[in-house]
Amino acid sequence: MDGYFEYRHTVGFEETNLVGNVYYVNHLRWQGRCRELFLKERAPQLLADLRDDLKLFTLKVDCEFFAEVTAFDELSIRMRLLELAQTQVDMGFDYVRLDPDGSQALVARGRQRVACMRGPSARTVPVRVPEPLARALAPYARDAGAAADLCGRPGGD
Repeated sequence: MDGYFEYRHTVGFEETNLVGNVYYVNHLRWQGRCRELFLKERAPQLLADLRDDLKLFTLKVDCEFFAEVTAFDELSIRMRLLELAQTQVDMGFDYVRLDPDGSQALVARGRQRVACMRGPSARTVPVRVPEPLARALAPYARDAGAAADLCGRPGGD
């Protein structure tokens, strides 16, 4: 295993500006898409829970850019678990351009922190990260030594 969940993406014209560079907001969209596909592929038992009353609220998102991305670039968006707290998850995202010659270049790095909540919109309350999510994230922990402890985590936020 590579230690990250990967979402591959080919940049389209609609994601660029007049000069041909990717709009900033698309990097954030790709983070969200990577997270969604992770849930679908690695934690499908959560989907019914998300349709019910489980909510994953994005608390913080950021992205730092190192190189330009243009139309038809092939990207690998690689998600890792940075921290698993009692009610929150912190994920890191590496944006790697996959060049035709086989070389790779880190073009951006992002981060996203989400809180697990339940209840109707006006009265949501924080809840523990569901065990299926914690188990699905464990193989992608940045610190492999801590990965074994994630599912039996006692601590708090």
